[in-house]
Amino acid sequence: MKISVGLYGTGAHQIALAMIQGFNKHYRLFRQTSREAKRRFEQADWLGVHKAVRERIRFYDDRVDECVERLRDEFDAQHLDDTTWQQVKLLYIGLLLNHKQPELAETFFNSVTTKILHRNYFHNDFIFVRPSISTENIEGDDVPTYRSYYAKEDGLRGAIHTIIADFHWHRPFADLDRDVGHVYAAVRDHLKGMPRREVNFQIQVLGSAFYRNKAAYVIGKAINGSWEFPFAIPVLHDDNGTLYIDTILLDAWRIGLLFSLSRAYFMVDMEVPSGYVQFLRSILPAKPRSELYIMLGLGKQGKTMFFRDFIYHLHHSEDKFIMAPGIRGMVMLVFTLPSYPYVFKIIKDVFGASKTTDRATVKQKFLMVKQVDRVGRMADTLEFSNVLFPLKRFDAEVLAELQALAPSCFEIDGDQLIIKHLYIERRMEPLNIHLDRMERANNVDALENAIVEYGSAIREMAQANIFPGDMLWKNFGVTRYGRVVFYDYDEIEYMTDINFRKIPPAPDFETEMSGEVWYPVARGDVFPEEFATFLLGSPLVRKVFLKHHRDLLGTDFWQTAQRKIRDGHVEDFFPYPQELRFVNRLPDQPPVA
Repeated sequence: MKISVGLYGTGAHQIALAMIQGFNKHYRLFRQTSREAKRRFEQADWLGVHKAVRERIRFYDDRVDECVERLRDEFDAQHLDDTTWQQVKLLYIGLLLNHKQPELAETFFNSVTTKILHRNYFHNDFIFVRPSISTENIEGDDVPTYRSYYAKEDGLRGAIHTIIADFHWHRPFADLDRDVGHVYAAVRDHLKGMPRREVNFQIQVLGSAFYRNKAAYVIGKAINGSWEFPFAIPVLHDDNGTLYIDTILLDAWRIGLLFSLSRAYFMVDMEVPSGYVQFLRSILPAKPRSELYIMLGLGKQGKTMFFRDFIYHLHHSEDKFIMAPGIRGMVMLVFTLPSYPYVFKIIKDVFGASKTTDRATVKQKFLMVKQVDRVGRMADTLEFSNVLFPLKRFDAEVLAELQALAPSCFEIDGDQLIIKHLYIERRMEPLNIHLDRMERANNVDALENAIVEYGSAIREMAQANIFPGDMLWKNFGVTRYGRVVFYDYDEIEYMTDINFRKIPPAPDFETEMSGEVWYPVARGDVFPEEFATFLLGSPLVRKVFLKHHRDLLGTDFWQTAQRKIRDGHVEDFFPYPQELRFVNRLPDQPPVA
């Protein structure tokens, strides 16, 4: 029996208030931990940085669950009638008219409501299928979204100096004048000379630094006439604990790589997140808004915007979902839509015979990847539940695979196929396919680059405390920038949970040649000497791999990486080439831009 609690009194209005209070609590805590990123950076609390990233992942779901429990306990929400729920939404919209984060609050409303209502209610009468509040030109009360600077008496150097000083880091710079000189020279060389300043010349800089790992990034753009020039300036600690500017990134595509989903999320103190996204879109127009929200730590909003874009794409396309190219996985069933650059992954009901894991463990591995520093080497995933797809858009092979390997993971309701749980990630060319293609084309340079990238991916993941487990080529992909990224997570482990061993000598020649294992192997034991057996079958691949990454086939590298992690050492990972770093230039060497 559904209960109507009325429009005004203790009914719909109080429910709407409870929901906005739940959201406001969430964003208050979100801003607090983002604001504290400045202190963690100043104190060089790198382990604290990683802890904060892990803990922030849980914030949203915890607040949603709290709000759902409150609505059920105080308002018997699961028994409200349709009219009341429609009134709740209308009253909630009224509470957003002067809100600083209305788009996030709408998504929070959806998250709470869809945990209470049946999926038949998942349309715009009851939830925010479409946004109702514009996010254009929202002004913050605390600080403006960006600050504007002008070249006055001290010229451009003076403006750069003021920009850095205005972040008020409580650590001195080793030599800020030197760093400003490097920045000025890099800009001059990038532009092949300084252009004449137009009357509208100004530099706009986002008000909060972007904190990630051991760096703080200053992000902005210069405006001169009809031209706009984006930039990102990473600030780091030196060995003496003082600050320095490491480089300046002046190409939009390089700045875009900072926001790659294969990297950890930023900590940014934003009163008006839509203002930050709008500014970033002005310098990164090719970057989807959904990915920018995700990289700002607002994953649920990113997922909301992603799925709105995806539904829009489905309405304007006709191709069918097909099985993703590449070797079929033993744990995940993977399909794709050729016209859309993503793959859709479902955990199978039936695993390959060699797999001893289960569904809960696989889900935990995917969550683990979100909580660690992905160092540009692990693809992020968007996790969804109860997703409706048009049944007619599925190829017969995909439907057959679903029925055979994952029957509990989907259901068909009329003309809709509902997938109960899936992951979505950027589509890449599988590394094994890429290597075969390069070898057939006799493209030795591209082949070598991919193999070097593959070894570097394994090396960097290990230094970030991740052992990939299954290191076969098919579990890695190649991005459009030629970077190799890992995307198969069902066997990953923390490096510190692995026991890297040398294979002990065989007691005699016959035992060694028998092909049988003559030594005890415990859970967590890994023998790097064995990697070559299943990775380096091709003579050309073997030659390149041994040239660049021979140390990955012995225990020394792995055990050294473990020791550093256990000692609390946090490795430096630079999302830009080493040659761009000012510290790698000789005193008389011009900046590289």
